[in-house]
Amino acid sequence: MFHVKHLESLEPEPAAAAAVFGESLERARAFTDDLARRGEELGLIGPLELPRLWTRHVVNSGLVAPLIRPGALVGDIGSGAGLPGLPLAIARPDARFVLIEPMERRTDWLRSEADALGLTNVEVVRARAEDAPYVERLDQITARAVSALRTLIPTVVPLAKRGGELILMKGARVEEERQAAAKQIAKAGLTNVEILTLGEGITTEATRVFRATVG
Repeated sequence: MFHVKHLESLEPEPAAAAAVFGESLERARAFTDDLARRGEELGLIGPLELPRLWTRHVVNSGLVAPLIRPGALVGDIGSGAGLPGLPLAIARPDARFVLIEPMERRTDWLRSEADALGLTNVEVVRARAEDAPYVERLDQITARAVSALRTLIPTVVPLAKRGGELILMKGARVEEERQAAAKQIAKAGLTNVEILTLGEGITTEATRVFRATVG
């Protein structure tokens, strides 16, 4: 019954998927299909997400791939369903990804999905960000829909190397969040602070990113 529902309501693969994932498109398809089949059951996605799963979640996450440094060790904070961590690991096999997630049910999903997709560049760690064993070890840090910048920045900055980078996916109010986090940005010594809009002309769901260098 669910499989039929899944087939009927899953968003057709958009043209943007090939542009974003290139040679890794088959793995992106497999991930999207697995998330469509099991995501609602496991509490990873809401019941209304299937008709926009590709555009709003998978392609949206994959748009960040060009910002990942070659060979980087990237921490994905509050990875949840694996967004953006798994699409990024699919798109950037040259980088290594640590998916940091406190909920056991979600870490079980992340491990099984990474194994099913054959992603050898993924490690899953069950921990809150502040307890993760990666202090000053990460080259880059990603997060998507975790918390407001003023809360997120103090939590994740300790995990970054000096000269490391925050790549935090945010919504349409990212500029308001940046202004509200001015004290935290200054206290953390962040430099090269910018807001990027990715995917314009490629997809209908642009990705907004708060990017900054850790001093």
